[in-house]
This record gives sequence, structure tokens and C-alpha cells, in this order.
Amino acid sequence: MNEFALGMGPKLFSFTKGETTYSLRLLPIGGYCAMEGEDAESDNPRAFNNAKIWKRMIIIVAGAFMNIVLGLVLMFFTLLPQGVYNSTTVGAFDPCSFTASTGLQEGDKIVEINDYNIYSSTDFSFAMYTLPISEVDGTTFEIYKEDCLFYLRDHYALVSQGLKQEELERIFTIWSEGGRKIVESNDREAAYAFMCEYIDKINDELQIDRVEAYPEIDVKDTRQRYRTSMTVMRNGEKVELSQVDFFTYKNTEDGEAALAIDFYVEPIEKTFLSTLQQTGIQTVSVVRMVWGGLVGLVKGEFGINDVAGPVGLASAITDVASESLKSSFMDAVMSIVYVMMVITVNLGIVNMLPFPALDGGRFLMLLFEAIFRRSLPRKVEGIINGIGLGLLLLLMAVITFKDIWVLIFGG
Repeated sequence: MNEFALGMGPKLFSFTKGETTYSLRLLPIGGYCAMEGEDAESDNPRAFNNAKIWKRMIIIVAGAFMNIVLGLVLMFFTLLPQGVYNSTTVGAFDPCSFTASTGLQEGDKIVEINDYNIYSSTDFSFAMYTLPISEVDGTTFEIYKEDCLFYLRDHYALVSQGLKQEELERIFTIWSEGGRKIVESNDREAAYAFMCEYIDKINDELQIDRVEAYPEIDVKDTRQRYRTSMTVMRNGEKVELSQVDFFTYKNTEDGEAALAIDFYVEPIEKTFLSTLQQTGIQTVSVVRMVWGGLVGLVKGEFGINDVAGPVGLASAITDVASESLKSSFMDAVMSIVYVMMVITVNLGIVNMLPFPALDGGRFLMLLFEAIFRRSLPRKVEGIINGIGLGLLLLLMAVITFKDIWVLIFGG
């Protein structure tokens, strides 16, 4: 090997040991291994160009493979501190759950959301993050029930402030019963009557005199909802749910619609075997998440603001660590390790894309050589890789400029 480099661009410093030069370069955007015979012909029998095609293919994919292996190791360490693991089976609902009012039931194992297969909690989170907001028919009974549930939730939140634990437990029981009655109601009159009844019951329990009128349900032609199709396993059979709504509210910071999960999942007991299983399943889910993100970029579902370079990643890691420190130092460490795991897997996947200058592009050229029994001329290969590298550096410059702009001016 001629050189083993961390980073790209101008060399900061280097040293030579044996036949290899080890260097640190200015731009922290990956690294490379420069092998004898990789970019130019060599008579050395140990050179890359003189190795058999299958050996060269293995060498090319080895870097991406090791990224995934490192991702597995990092995922294992992020799982170790957890007491239990999240499943994808619904365990219980929030007292005023939109999802319960639109078809989801306790014991349902979620296996698909909006045509995205769900195998782990990471799959579920990614499916939720990419779920688009929808304009739905605001005149339906389901939306009416959701409004009744929202007003009962709003009243509970208002009167529960500053209460002692014993008082909270008493009105929580009332709130839960009221939410369940609204979900199970069969018409608008019954749903509205239950809302009013349980507002009164909460007030009576706290000895609050009702001075305001009951909230009026404002029926609109359209409403914004995070709505999705969903497939669940229920009593051993697949059940298709076509219009499941998630709790949708206005974000107080920017007024935009936001989503909240309004149910709890059953825990998975932590054992050595379940930790190993979750390590594999969750890492595969991260691989799928990265690939889904790349497909989303191509389809236009994500834009340049959803992509981050070194500056954006450093900022994101700082934000994650700062937020996690509010809980504990160990939470901050584990959050950083998790972000590192996602970045590592991301690098492995991106590096194997069939694009010039990336390992995936080189693998494609080797595949061409294996099929047609002839390789591309070195000059042509060099031009292709040079153009690819130039485009990648240009993209990196644009993303870095965007990250710096956001860091200084916000956005």
C-alpha cells in the first residue's frame, strides 16, 4: 500500500512505516487507501491491477463492509445501558388517542406503515419522520371524535397543573375513562355528551365550579392530519388499516403542524440473546433508513436542507450531547455513540453507490471487466473518476456553505 490517509485534500502531516505512508489531511470527509497499481499500471506482482478480479472486488467492498461491522459494534454499546427494548407491538393507548379512534388496537403488531416494512423501533421512527402531512375530510365522524378527545385532553392539561400526585392519579383515571368512552362512541351526539360529562367529572373531583361554556366542535371541510395506511398482525392475521391518524397539533414555536405518538409499545425483556438480536435488527434498520433517505433525495422527498456535511454533523452532535446532558453524562455519551454509529453506516452505504470516484463506481468498473473480459483504458477510467471526484467536492462545498449559513443565521 502506498498511502493510508485520514481525511481528504492537502496533507497536514505524514510518516512512513514499512512500505506505507500514513497521513492526516485537511478536509475531514472520509479518507482513502492508495494502493500500488490502483490508478496506474504497475509491474509489481503484488500490485492491485495484477490481482484477480474477485480479489479486487473484495478489496473494494472491504471498506464499506467494515463500516457496517463498526456500526454493529457501536449499536451493541448503545443498547447495553437500556433496561428494556422497544417492540413494535401496541401495549396501551394515551387516554385521548387519535390512533385508537381510527382503528389501531392493543396487541396489534405493526408490520407496515405507508408501504414501508417495519421490523424494529428504528423502522417505526423513520416511517413516522417521513410521514407527510395530509389535508383530510374534516366533516367525518373520526375527525369529530378527535376534536372531542383533544378538548378533553386540553381540559385535563389545564386543570392538572400544580396538583399533588394523589389528585393527579384521581383525575387521570377519570380522563382515561372519558377518552375510552369517546373512542367507543357510535355517533356525534354521544361523543360530545361524553366529552361534556367527563369535563364535569374532572371539575367535580377537583371541586371546580364550571364558569365557561362547553367547547364547541368547529366542523371544517378540511383538516390537517398525519394520516397513513398501516398493516398490523392481529390475532395471527394481517389486517389492513387504511386511515390511521396520529395526534396532530400546532407547534408553538413556528405554528407548523407537528406529530405526536399517542400509544405505548410493549417492552422486550433485556437478555444477552435479545441484545444480540436487537443489535442486528436495529443496525439493519439503520442501513434501510440511510438507503431510504438516499432514495428520498432522488425522488425529491428531501432537499438540501436535510443533508449535512462536517460542519452540520458537528453542530448536530453538539446539540444531541447538550440535550442528553440534561438527563445525565452517560446519556450524552450514548447519544454521541449512536450518532457516530449512524454516520459510520451512512459512510459505508454512500461509499458503495455506483458513482465515479466512490468504491461503488470502482466496483461497477470491475463488474464491467468481469463481464466483458476487458478493462476500461486507464485514461478513460481516470477521467471518469476525476469528474466524479470534482462533483463530490463541489457538492461538499455547497453543503458546507449551507451548514455554515444555518449555523450563523439559523434556518
